[in-house]
Amino acid sequence: MTPESSKRPDAAPGDAACHGATADPAAIARARRRGIILVVIATFTFALSAACAKAIGAAIPVAEVILFRNLFAIPALLPVVLAAGGWAALRTRNPMSHAARTVFGMMGMVGAFYGYVHLPLTTVTALGFTMPLFLTVLSVPLLGERVGWRRGLAVLVGFLGVLMMVRPGGEGMRGEGLAVTLCLLGSVGWALAMITIRRMGEAGESAVAIVFWFAVGSAVLAGIASVPVWVWPSPWHWALLAGIGLISALAQVLMTDAYRSGETTLLAPFEYAGIVWTTALGAFIWAELPDGWDFAGIAVLVGAGLYIWHREVTLGVRR
Repeated sequence: MTPESSKRPDAAPGDAACHGATADPAAIARARRRGIILVVIATFTFALSAACAKAIGAAIPVAEVILFRNLFAIPALLPVVLAAGGWAALRTRNPMSHAARTVFGMMGMVGAFYGYVHLPLTTVTALGFTMPLFLTVLSVPLLGERVGWRRGLAVLVGFLGVLMMVRPGGEGMRGEGLAVTLCLLGSVGWALAMITIRRMGEAGESAVAIVFWFAVGSAVLAGIASVPVWVWPSPWHWALLAGIGLISALAQVLMTDAYRSGETTLLAPFEYAGIVWTTALGAFIWAELPDGWDFAGIAVLVGAGLYIWHREVTLGVRR
């Protein structure tokens, strides 16, 4: 999962697809197809952003990469803010919730960007998909939700897939245990961010405010962290940093638009297309070829995630 994978909770429910019998069935079908296409394109743009981060490598500190990711993204978000009503859309009564969401999101970005430098793109993307597993676990104490034995078993199977990928103590770890650990901690951060966003949405906070203030808050925190490790980017690095910010903003807009066109229950599985894109980019650019254990672990992890999604849909329909 990419660093911007806080996309689904920020998105509004599908407009045409959510009107049920009051809408034209043909229009609903078109909206759903459009949503699926947008999700697949968005996952590709997120993969491009990840490739830009990997191309920078260790030449630029992670904090500085996050800083410029947000500084370049903020201007790209301004048209969205204006379309939502300008400054009025950014007013908030929950500044502490925005602060918490920013801290949790920063955890996610640090884990992902560090992982891009030290691990194959496919591995980082797959580890990012542990977020639904952590979200399921954390929703019990933090949201008071009940998790049945089926979803609990799916979580355990998903983490088994992670162990198959990284193979602690073996060759599969590639000497990068720290990178794997930070990626998993980043997924915990994203899960906590999702829970915070859910609470903010229930409190009436607008999606545009959540996205914009996260970009601003992350830029401030990353800017402070960048001071002691500052490195002036070369022209090539400037281009890559701009690419990360602008492509990430585009991907965020595409994903949000997608979830306004179709139901979350329909579109969520197509986010796993990100693994296909990052595998292709990693193989083509860096000759990163996952081995049999990697593919098996990814398959188990994705299968567990899809089952958790299926159970969420089933329980939601029953409720």
